[in-house]
Amino acid sequence: MNVPVTRRNAVLGITVAATSLIAPSILRAQSAGRIVVVGGGFGGAACARALKRADPRLQVTLIEPNKTFVSCPLSNAVIAGLRKMEAQQFGYDMLAAEGIAVVAQAATAIDTQKRSVTAADGTAFGYDRLVLSPGIDFHLEALPGYDAAASEKMPHAWKAGAQTLLLRKQLEAMADGGTVAIAIPANPSRCPPAPYERASLIAHYLKTHKPRSKVLILDAKDNFSQQRLFETAWKELYGDMIERVALSQGGRVTSVDPATMTIVTEFGNYTPDVANVIPPQRAGRIAEIAGAMDATGWCPIDPVSFESKLAPNIHVIGDACLGGGIPKSASAASSQGKACASAIVDLLAARAPEAPRLAGVCYNTVAPGYGFSLAGNYQPKGDIFAEVEGGTTSPVDAPRDLRAREAAETERWFETITADTFG
Repeated sequence: MNVPVTRRNAVLGITVAATSLIAPSILRAQSAGRIVVVGGGFGGAACARALKRADPRLQVTLIEPNKTFVSCPLSNAVIAGLRKMEAQQFGYDMLAAEGIAVVAQAATAIDTQKRSVTAADGTAFGYDRLVLSPGIDFHLEALPGYDAAASEKMPHAWKAGAQTLLLRKQLEAMADGGTVAIAIPANPSRCPPAPYERASLIAHYLKTHKPRSKVLILDAKDNFSQQRLFETAWKELYGDMIERVALSQGGRVTSVDPATMTIVTEFGNYTPDVANVIPPQRAGRIAEIAGAMDATGWCPIDPVSFESKLAPNIHVIGDACLGGGIPKSASAASSQGKACASAIVDLLAARAPEAPRLAGVCYNTVAPGYGFSLAGNYQPKGDIFAEVEGGTTSPVDAPRDLRAREAAETERWFETITADTFG
């Protein structure tokens, strides 16, 4: 069933095409088993919920160290003072009410021979199938000078929570006329358009409160997702307040010195007043512990079942996997989580999983009431996901009323995906 993804479909159904394939195999669930899901973000929580709804007899355990999930989508609005942090926070009570065992511990070890996961308190959880949805960690070796201590002076704010608020406080404390530098890594990375949305919303904050200031983007890429849309919006809304130094212009950051607030690039050094340094990324640490990570720092999978190509009986979803054309985004993770649940149900019943057709959508807000989006369909091709027909993107020359409608759609999408995952 080839259902094209539209922004409306993405808001109302999140994974319209994927759901059309998931439902039949989920409803055919015949056998119970023990499933452990590590990671309670959009992918892991969606997977755990879909598994339990597929067959209430399944023993589904969700291992997640944080009792409250803090959403990265829309967190850029928190940085810009447009949104409260409380609006980003969600608990796991509804998952527990559906019979999912929620363990507020970090997973620290995985024994693939015994099929068990050990939590930080020493408790071991046996599994028939294990799902890893650990998100990203930082590849700090690739950015000399940057570590946990450096992040307190040069916040990444790439894992929503305390870092989000730290960057916001630094912006508030900066004098008018200052410079905010945003260091953007090369792909693959979590939500590739998000740094440019962040630059936009920081520019909005500065234009409103500190109009003599500027935003400097130091970019390890020459081109980026939805570039024409962003650059058109910047010119219209912010004039020359945003300056971008691309890879070919020497924009790649090679090291940092937090003691002097220096950012070193291939062709020059910068000492901004506020430094938002987003480091290179790789799969979450537990994926490496499980033996599911390869030399790229990411996890190769069978795109039909999401089963690891390196570790038996382990599935990897969300940002951590090598997904090919599908973006590392919340909507993609949710779509993968549901499709992975369907595949596990089939595997437990000794059936071959159906090839999923996934949907992903990225919304970006560049100012209050001004938004645009990109939506796509993806399906397995070889060892990865490839984009297929049916995707849409916002027109570059759209009138402002369309931009306003898309900004409103962003809010509705967020309400839908968070309710679907946590509510």
